[in-house]
Amino acid sequence: MLVNTRKPILILLLIFGWNTIQAQDVWTLKQCIDTAQVHNKTLQINRNHISISEQREKEAKANLIPKVTANADYKYFMELPTQLMPLNALNPQAPEGQFRDLQFGVPHNINANVQLAMPLYNPQVYGAIANTKIANELTQLQFQKSEEQVLYDITTLYYNAQILKHQLDFLETNLVNTQKLLKNMELLKEQQLATGTDVNKVKLQAEQLSTQRENVYNKYISILNALKLNIGISLEKNITVVSEIKQQVLTENNAENILDLKIIQTQNRLLNSELNTLNKSRFLPSLNLIASYGTTGFGYDKTPNEFLRFYPIGFAGLQLSYPLFNGTVTQRKINHKQLEISNNELQAQLLGDKNKMEIDIAIRQRNTAQQTIVNTESQIALAQSIYEQTILQQKQGTATLIDVLLADNALREAQQNYLSAVIDYLKADLELKKLTGTITSITK
Repeated sequence: MLVNTRKPILILLLIFGWNTIQAQDVWTLKQCIDTAQVHNKTLQINRNHISISEQREKEAKANLIPKVTANADYKYFMELPTQLMPLNALNPQAPEGQFRDLQFGVPHNINANVQLAMPLYNPQVYGAIANTKIANELTQLQFQKSEEQVLYDITTLYYNAQILKHQLDFLETNLVNTQKLLKNMELLKEQQLATGTDVNKVKLQAEQLSTQRENVYNKYISILNALKLNIGISLEKNITVVSEIKQQVLTENNAENILDLKIIQTQNRLLNSELNTLNKSRFLPSLNLIASYGTTGFGYDKTPNEFLRFYPIGFAGLQLSYPLFNGTVTQRKINHKQLEISNNELQAQLLGDKNKMEIDIAIRQRNTAQQTIVNTESQIALAQSIYEQTILQQKQGTATLIDVLLADNALREAQQNYLSAVIDYLKADLELKKLTGTITSITK
């Protein structure tokens, strides 16, 4: 009794779930992508990365702005510094090589000044500015890459939801046909024109369809939740997808305007810029403008000559710095950077070759799937016609239940072949757009 009670409850839940699907808000693929542009967490993180990169570029440029510092110090000498003075400095008749130790200064020393430093030319500073500018371009390309990936993921989930929705439609139609057949078989059994075994066979098929519909419905809900997560909206929001699956006109798009290649090329520019900076830092000097203005105070706290006096001091000048030898550290960095550039160029060649191969495969798969869709559509129409004719023949007694079940299985197989062909087409078309850098054209 418990099993028999659960079956009607399961059917009611499925019917309720199906009605819930029909009551949900219908979202187009463009609407999903537009919403994700604002609410997707991955895109928000990558936008922050762009802002961080822009701040780094401004930070590098800020090194050209003059730096002003204020300094102050106080020193109390418990023992004054000692200097040696030649005796003949004050007495020419004194012999050479003899000295007298003297202590100069006062115990209290106060210094306060304002210093200015501005680089007039520094190869590392100018190199850092060029590097951060290219790095900012690289960050923007990486944002476009993440945006492309988000669009790819959302489109894939959307297509999967559409396929599952079509599968639910097919299962709903098949279940209705099976229930009609079950009623006919029950009437035939009452008229002793069919056996209980025949009725049970149809009941089994109806239960199998109900179970299959439940599994597909659960997958559909899971896909919708994943879609909502990628869009960036609440999981409690009720949405569904457009039933119609659009098949675009086939075009031989062999463009290679892909972001991966642009990223590698920009990385190559960055590596060459870093190498150029290292080479310049080896041979070019740094020139800075320096200036300082302040005061120096001297104090004496012993009677009877207590005093505290301040004297101004200021200067301006140029500071030149030229690297002579740093232990071959820069040369090792240059060798390292040259190897990175070599790997980058090899990676670009490998990516180009791989992309051409994958584009050719995707085009072939899409063309094959397109033709299969046309064939399976006609097969579904033919299988539906055969099924309806077999039902009529079965009512007239010229066809057996086995003939009806075989016709029903042929119809379901044609439906499944159609869905498989649509999946193959959408997968190949989406992959082709990703490979050719035209994935943004999906919503146009």
